[in-house]
Amino acid sequence: MNSSTGGTDLISYIARQYKPTISMSRAIIIMDTIIVSVNVIFFKEIEIGLYSAIVIYLMGKMIDILFEGIYFTKLLFIVSDKNEEIAEKIGEKIKRGTTGIFGKGMYTNEEKLVLMCAASRGDIAKIKMIARQIDSQSFIVITNSREVVGLGFKKT
Repeated sequence: MNSSTGGTDLISYIARQYKPTISMSRAIIIMDTIIVSVNVIFFKEIEIGLYSAIVIYLMGKMIDILFEGIYFTKLLFIVSDKNEEIAEKIGEKIKRGTTGIFGKGMYTNEEKLVLMCAASRGDIAKIKMIARQIDSQSFIVITNSREVVGLGFKKT
C-alpha cells in the first residue's frame, strides 16, 4: 500500500525510489546491517553483532516469503509498437523469453501484439526500463503470478 511503519522500512522505501531494482527485503537488510555495524564499532559488542546479523538475514527471508511466497514471480504484459525490439532486448539482456499474444484495443479498435513475459522479482525493474527506453509510450501491466512451471522457473 506504499506505506511505512517509520522504522528502517521508511529509509528502505525512500532508497527504492532511487534504485527500484532492489527488493524491499534487501533494502531493509542493508539498512539494518549498517545500523548493527555502527553499533558494533561504537560499543565493541561483536557477539551481539553476530546474533543480529543472523536475525537480520532470517528476517529478510521471512519478509520475502510472507509478502511474495516461495515461488513468487511476476507476469508482464507490454503493449508497444516496437514489440520485436523490446522482445529481443529482454532476451539479450535479461535472458527471458517473451510470447506475443494478439489483442485488439477496444477503445481504438486497433489490433496489437501484446508481449507476455514471466520474470523473477529482480528482473521486473530491468524489463520495465528496457521497454521504456525503447518505447516511452509503451503500456505495461505487471501482475502477480503464484507459480510458473517451465524453463528458467520451477521444474514441476
